[in-house]
Amino acid sequence: MVSLARKDMKFSDLTKARRVFLLCLVSMGSSIIYTPAYLKGVFYDPLMQALGCTNADLGGLLAAYSIVAMVCYLPAGVLADKIRVRTLSWVGMAATAAFTFWYAMLPSLSVLYLIFIGMGFTTILIWWGTRYKLVRLISSEDSYPSQIGFSYSIYGVAGLVVGLINTAIVSSVASVTQSMTILLVFLGCLILALGALSFFFIPNFEGEIQSDAKMLSLSEAAKAFKNPGVIWAAVAMFFIYAVYQGVTYTTPFMTACFSAPIALVSVVGLIRTYGIGLLAGPAAGGLAKVMRSPAKAIMCFLVASVVVLAAFLVLPRNEAMVVAVAALVVLVGFISYGCFSIGSSTLTEAKVPLPIFGAATGILSVVGFLPDTFLHTWFGSMIDARGVDAYNTIFMVLIGFAALGIFAAWQVRRAGLANEQAADKAAGQATEESSN
Repeated sequence: MVSLARKDMKFSDLTKARRVFLLCLVSMGSSIIYTPAYLKGVFYDPLMQALGCTNADLGGLLAAYSIVAMVCYLPAGVLADKIRVRTLSWVGMAATAAFTFWYAMLPSLSVLYLIFIGMGFTTILIWWGTRYKLVRLISSEDSYPSQIGFSYSIYGVAGLVVGLINTAIVSSVASVTQSMTILLVFLGCLILALGALSFFFIPNFEGEIQSDAKMLSLSEAAKAFKNPGVIWAAVAMFFIYAVYQGVTYTTPFMTACFSAPIALVSVVGLIRTYGIGLLAGPAAGGLAKVMRSPAKAIMCFLVASVVVLAAFLVLPRNEAMVVAVAALVVLVGFISYGCFSIGSSTLTEAKVPLPIFGAATGILSVVGFLPDTFLHTWFGSMIDARGVDAYNTIFMVLIGFAALGIFAAWQVRRAGLANEQAADKAAGQATEESSN
């Protein structure tokens, strides 16, 4: 399977076994390479104790990472067209592993900021564009949608398995500081191993480098900005992602308000983050297909999220309710993950023209992931200042985000119908002119 000669290969040159191996490799990588940066989503309290920081500090680290990510999303796509997937994959993995080993030393807060900024460059600028492009390179045109779906399943399985190992480490080591160090060293070794596999097993593909690709088309970007469908799709993604990230605060909520054991909180966090992805993504896609509208499916999911978030506000906060709240946390995780998994589909429903689709995707990424730059610092500061009383405000803010997301999704639907009518009218006029 190893390609030492680095002869350019085509899809048809790869055996089925090698295609499956590469799909598993890149899907596992897409799950594990981001684990160090988003570790607080599962191990919030242990990580905060080990680092000796506040809620605001923990949110600030992720905000620093996210700001770098915002800057890097657009150029990451350019790099994917200019540099071979094999190079981007192994370099991104190896560099991220190095930062993870540094992270494992549990340094000062100022050094941690440098580490998170560094991981922003290695995981986004270098690695971000590899997954979808590699899946496309190892797939025929007809099989690409099913391969992407399978990739998301592998993503969930890999994240769940690694997360369970991480939970076992945290549960079995008495010292919180030592458990976090061991956990991060384990992740660093795993990411480095994936980088080595990428170096040896990902081939050079024929036609993967576009020497004439434009670095940035300002005209296409301007057209995308002027398209109402693109703007509303990006706004909808902003609120969808805000809810998706906001529900991660149900992890410290279970500990602070229900005295839930760390082991239970960690397992519930893992199921919410990775396990439900095995079902939520396909379920959301199936609903969108049945309704013939991703925007309608998104509105349904956001309405459901409002119901569950409202339940958090009225649920009695005592240890007897810990099982009930754990079930609700998993449920809201299912809802938010399913909604997020089809968030980018709004571009197709908005009937965004193909010539500006790439620019539209870039705008969607930049605007859609913007909540990471402020949400965690905001919510963390709120918890530091108000303690358990902050959670009611957090859940009300998330309900507001969901309501605004419903409105934006409705606007996407309207824009899509308007664009479709305009296209049909233009086609009719062209047919009439040709007949005359």
